[in-house]
Amino acid sequence: MISKRYRPAVIAGLTMAVMSGPLLASPANAATRTPAPAVDSAPRKADRKTAATFARIAEDVLSRRTQALVQGRGGSEDSTAKARMSVRLQKDEDAALQSLRSRKSRLAALGEAYTDADTRVVVERATITGRTATVRATASSTLTYKKVRGDEPDTTAFSTRQELTFAATKKGWELTSVTSRDNGPVAVDEPPTARVKTVKDDGKQYPSGTPASTAYPTRPTPRKTGGAYDYSAMARYTEKYWRTYNAAYRQFNGAGGDCTNFVSQALKAGGWKSVPGTSSDYRNWWYDGGRQSASWVGVNEWAWFTLSNRRAPNLTNVYQLDVGDVLQVDFDRNGSKDHSMMVTYRDRRGMPYLTYHSTDTYRRSLASIIASYPNARYFAYRT
Repeated sequence: MISKRYRPAVIAGLTMAVMSGPLLASPANAATRTPAPAVDSAPRKADRKTAATFARIAEDVLSRRTQALVQGRGGSEDSTAKARMSVRLQKDEDAALQSLRSRKSRLAALGEAYTDADTRVVVERATITGRTATVRATASSTLTYKKVRGDEPDTTAFSTRQELTFAATKKGWELTSVTSRDNGPVAVDEPPTARVKTVKDDGKQYPSGTPASTAYPTRPTPRKTGGAYDYSAMARYTEKYWRTYNAAYRQFNGAGGDCTNFVSQALKAGGWKSVPGTSSDYRNWWYDGGRQSASWVGVNEWAWFTLSNRRAPNLTNVYQLDVGDVLQVDFDRNGSKDHSMMVTYRDRRGMPYLTYHSTDTYRRSLASIIASYPNARYFAYRT
């Protein structure tokens, strides 16, 4: 179906603004209170001890978030909490924990739960200027699936890039904000807060595709047999490079997001053939090392390419997705698709698990995506 659509610039992922995000390093019971920092107006690199303090504070915040998903508890009322937060951030965190408890309940209704959580952090940079500090770090987290049916994956994992700010007080450092630096959907343990993109209508017509139902359960749609594509190879590629990127390809995390670039790589690994031509024509699809077509990296352009070339038709229900299939999401329902993901595992009852870049994630269930974004519009493609 051809319909009038908004044509944005090439967008490889969703830009997110997150109230607070995941980080951790040392054990959660480590003390975070330190003497009041000395004031120095010139920017300086934090010493190792101070950086460790920042990590412990961040760990405490995330520990309560993951506990809200694993055990349904956590929050400022938890007596084990050690982190000092500003009043405003504390209110945001209380709201975040409540949101995560609600998400836990929605997942339980779909037969999904977690039994354990583990997170590690690498502090990349910590700079102190006067009485404030800015910290950039990457956190890697793993949640263990509860074996409700027995054939769920063992774990889901995700890696997030965060920027934290701290303020010096008489009692030590106080966490004032945590902001995601990723361009994808929020991580499993983050509440959704999506920034709406502004898109302009250029008056042209594009293949819009058909939104898929999210009703569960549904009857699966069998694949055609004897095809030219290797879906297992697509899944292997995606799961190999979900966190450690393939150096043979450029990255687009700083230019809108890397999600569609990553999906295109996996499709090529599974046998999709290039379509040469001008880079701006969405009917072409290619990558040559230094350049690529708009459809290789753009969420909307990829959809226009695959529908106009009949590479991957739309499915009517998201739970029909199988290994190697692609899911796209319009988070804010503004007519512009925001994010691309690939299915890399499917259990016996028909639950797809997705792996993607921006935010880098391994085997996150479709139920978890929908529980995080119940009002989004979803597009499912049979590759």
